[in-house]
Amino acid sequence: MRCPFCTSSETQVKDSRPTEDETAIRRRRVCSACEGRFTTFERVQLKELTVLKRSGRRVPFDRDKLSRSIGMALRKRPVPPERVERMLNEIVRKLESKSDGEVTSQTVGELAMEALKGVDGVAYVRFASVYRDFRDARDFEDVLDELAGARGEDVDK
Repeated sequence: MRCPFCTSSETQVKDSRPTEDETAIRRRRVCSACEGRFTTFERVQLKELTVLKRSGRRVPFDRDKLSRSIGMALRKRPVPPERVERMLNEIVRKLESKSDGEVTSQTVGELAMEALKGVDGVAYVRFASVYRDFRDARDFEDVLDELAGARGEDVDK
């Protein structure tokens, strides 16, 4: 494992333990060259996933990209990191079990939106506004109506 600070490949594992949901191993590492400390995670990957983009391009699935997108939607929201990690693991497991190794970007986006809907309504609307490329206020009203309907709430306009 390369050190993120000095790029040396001489690093040592100082501590290993499973994550709370036991879906990954958390490893604390120290660099022998610069003595920098950092954490890595080791996860099971059932199959290689390829994402088919709307443009027709195929790219390898990037869990970190999905994590960053969901993280932006959840920014400053009261959702614990452990809950976010469980949500990401659930999305990836669904993608791996639903496909033969190739998934559409639409499938990834829909699964992320569905997961966010159950975790935080504000994050759901934020993610939807980017994913669905909102153009005006009516788009927000539509997704708010959809969210309220899913929760069985009555929305007055």
